[in-house]
Amino acid sequence: MIKKTWKRIALCVCVFSLMGGSLLFADSVTQKIRVWNNGKELADGGYLIDGKTYIPARAAGGLVSWDNSGRVSIVKPNVDIILLNGDKLFGNVNTGKLKLKVLCQVDSLAAPVSAVKVTISDPSGNEKDLGSDQDGSQKDNFWFATKETTYDFKESGGKYTISFYMKGLRDSDYTLIAEKVVTVLN
Repeated sequence: MIKKTWKRIALCVCVFSLMGGSLLFADSVTQKIRVWNNGKELADGGYLIDGKTYIPARAAGGLVSWDNSGRVSIVKPNVDIILLNGDKLFGNVNTGKLKLKVLCQVDSLAAPVSAVKVTISDPSGNEKDLGSDQDGSQKDNFWFATKETTYDFKESGGKYTISFYMKGLRDSDYTLIAEKVVTVLN
């Protein structure tokens, strides 16, 4: 009887040892990693699994949607942001007030969107809306232009960010699609 009990205990110890070892092995194969996209660290990071990097779909950029069948779609059109002061193009500016207009050319849009908007952020992160369109009629290829606005570029050497956002469904949040940085020279 003692011999049978001893065999059962030995068998349980072996089984639990193998289970624990495989759990440790699985943990070493799946590794949480830090991931940067365009110089910004992704908040959720990513995972390294069997030599491949996996990130959340939203971190890939673009409009993310999924259906109940498990299908995930990521739509990221080409967006060119053009900055105008009157009829002159600009990229960097001097300190002070400037009248500006933002033109956004969107192409290769594979799904309709419900809204677009353009904002400007100062180096401290304060954001101002420059214009939006809630019509939801954009498809494939279109232009979006803001009205001419006077903006005060106050911080010398500062980097201001022009951001272009899209909204897939009317009840969804805006998603950042493209950015352009303006540096204040003096």
